[in-house]
Amino acid sequence: MSQAEMRQIADHTWPGSAAQARSLQTQLAAQVRLKDGFTTPLGIVAGCDVGFEEGGAITRAAVVLLDAGTLRPLEQQIARLPTALPYLPGLLSFRELPALLQAFGQLSVVPDLVLVDGHGIAHPRRLGIAAHLGIVTGLPTIGVAKKVLTGHSAMQLHQVRGAFVPLRDGREQIGWLLRSKVGCLPLVISPGHRVAMASAAELVMRFVARYRLPEPTRLADRLASRRGLAHE
Repeated sequence: MSQAEMRQIADHTWPGSAAQARSLQTQLAAQVRLKDGFTTPLGIVAGCDVGFEEGGAITRAAVVLLDAGTLRPLEQQIARLPTALPYLPGLLSFRELPALLQAFGQLSVVPDLVLVDGHGIAHPRRLGIAAHLGIVTGLPTIGVAKKVLTGHSAMQLHQVRGAFVPLRDGREQIGWLLRSKVGCLPLVISPGHRVAMASAAELVMRFVARYRLPEPTRLADRLASRRGLAHE
């Protein structure tokens, strides 16, 4: 995908009602591909997150690019847009994605893989923001969430860095619980698009350094929440 195509995607149209959004979620979820489709070796990895300003009136989206081998930050972009929709449970991606797409459209290069602060298919209709972003842009995406939205794990997650166990909804596996840092709550990892279930947790661990969050989403979280990059 070219930079020009990425900028064009920022003009993506949005549903006018919650019922239309839920119908679109079902259609888009059917397009998700849980098969590795990213470039190897990875060159550039992106992290993205969304926050809000002025009591929720402004959506603030942040994207950070890092060298996939060294984790050295390469670029960052922020987009601020009037918030298009109120908060509706299960439809968060429609509220956050317009600003996020604008931020991606401002990038000078297209990343090989995107880690998204949010869910991939670990969502009641299998279309969290990571999956939604992946379908709209065509980019390989993984959801890196801090809390379980749906599903459960019947297995014990050991206090070992890098340990992970399946997250299931009934008999269907929808993600992983990942112990990224000993003594911290696990992360909820789920593929978004063009990433296999079997690859998702280990890919995220490649980008975990000292902290609970992998570096791409950790840095994006700080930008989206206006805490910047200067201080931990």
